[in-house]
Amino acid sequence: MTSNFLSSNGTMNNDDQDLIGSASEFIKDRLYFASLRSKPRSTINTHYFTIDDELVYENFYADFGPLNLAMLYRYCIRLNKKLKSASLARKKIVHYTSIDQRKRANAAYLIASYAIIYLKRTPEEAYKPLVGGSNPPFLPFRDASFSGSTYNLTLLDCLNGLYKALLNGFFNFENFDVDEYEHYEKVENGDLNWVLPGKFLAFCGPHAKSKIENGYPLHAPEAYISYFRKHNVKCIVRLNKKLYDARRFVDAGFQHYDLFFIDGSTPNDQIVKKFIELSENSSGAVAVHCKAGLGRTGTLIACYIMKHFKFTAAETIGWLRICRPGSVIGPQQNFLEEKQSWLWSQGDAYRAKHKSAGIQPINSPIMALNPNKKVNKFKLDENRNELTIENETEDDTEESTEEKEEAFDGTRENSDFNITSTLVNLTRPKSFNIEEGPITQGDRLNAIKANRRHQTKNSPNATNVTFGLSSQAYSASETRRATLMAAQHALNSATGSNLSNSLNKSVSTKNLNKKYTSRCIF
Repeated sequence: MTSNFLSSNGTMNNDDQDLIGSASEFIKDRLYFASLRSKPRSTINTHYFTIDDELVYENFYADFGPLNLAMLYRYCIRLNKKLKSASLARKKIVHYTSIDQRKRANAAYLIASYAIIYLKRTPEEAYKPLVGGSNPPFLPFRDASFSGSTYNLTLLDCLNGLYKALLNGFFNFENFDVDEYEHYEKVENGDLNWVLPGKFLAFCGPHAKSKIENGYPLHAPEAYISYFRKHNVKCIVRLNKKLYDARRFVDAGFQHYDLFFIDGSTPNDQIVKKFIELSENSSGAVAVHCKAGLGRTGTLIACYIMKHFKFTAAETIGWLRICRPGSVIGPQQNFLEEKQSWLWSQGDAYRAKHKSAGIQPINSPIMALNPNKKVNKFKLDENRNELTIENETEDDTEESTEEKEEAFDGTRENSDFNITSTLVNLTRPKSFNIEEGPITQGDRLNAIKANRRHQTKNSPNATNVTFGLSSQAYSASETRRATLMAAQHALNSATGSNLSNSLNKSVSTKNLNKKYTSRCIF
């Protein structure tokens, strides 16, 4: 339903020109949503508020939303307080946003999600008021790639994904631990997010040693072990090339699998089947990583969700990005669309074979609050930035000939724990063990995340970088910094040398600057 705001004498409280279309009514005579050209002032009858400059999406490139689960939670808490406030009891409450298309889409996502969670609306019922009357359409969300968008994720897609996640018990804001969510999503604290509670944890790929490299926190496998044990993680799946020895997880009692495919690409059917099979057979949670834990990681987890919970591809992508922004990138989006019917049929066959709903229901939602639990402060000690591992070579980022061959032998068993680390040969030639060039998509995304940490740490008044009419894009210097950080990190990992010694041969700084600044002008 759409409505105009009328004062007691029947005149509009706001100038007609301030309204973009009509206001959307969510609770009759009580809660509204509107896009305004200028900042309104609250009146005796109407209370206006906005979150445009408070809940801000941290973009990678031209992506701008949807806002993550913690931001949605904070919005819902704030709106509930307003609706219950005695001082606002007799006032209309208006959540207003600007005409910036990106902020408008995120603001609409917040209030529509609130309607789904707290007003028990269906996605269509929550979406309908937003598009009624003369309201303009919403800008679709896009992926975190630096190239042009090839896939539109609509506001309704995100609402449908959130709705199905709610119905299946993936999250519950009645006991959501927002502090824990925000703690662990930070690069310095592990860069991890639960996507399917008790089943899938997506995280940034570990490295050979824990250290700070050019302001970029790198974590060794040992940094994750305590958290994994406390949260019943039984299995780790690596999708990128080797940057650490899998035995370090295996010797700690975990299963470890390698299912490599190229950064930014899509998996073949054999990889998808193997990933889903090992996930189905795992007695606990599965921690999945590639380089950044976004593209390849999100794609395979999406396949499992589509098979067992019958989400559409778009709903799955929407939910993944709400949990872990930046998930599923480029052609991976279209790949999931192409695999949707096949995954659904696989799920139907699985349930028929097991003569039940198949997968066990979700018993504990994402980041469920435990009043007796303290957040395990996973934090890299910058004063002791290396972990000493016995019987390891000085630099294990370079695979030995035996390790490379072992990756195609099948199975390695550890006698102490009787846990196998399976390294699967999926018909990839050995040349695929090296990703495309020294700087991959994952390196770029990791560098941007690290740059956010640097800005926050060194600039108390720094604001988040967003795109839009009233916000700024990455400056050329910020883009160059993130790019060069990615280059240096990638080259150091591959060769152990400094950027200054190898950049001239491997990467042209001039071309990098030109390439990335040109892609960041919108």
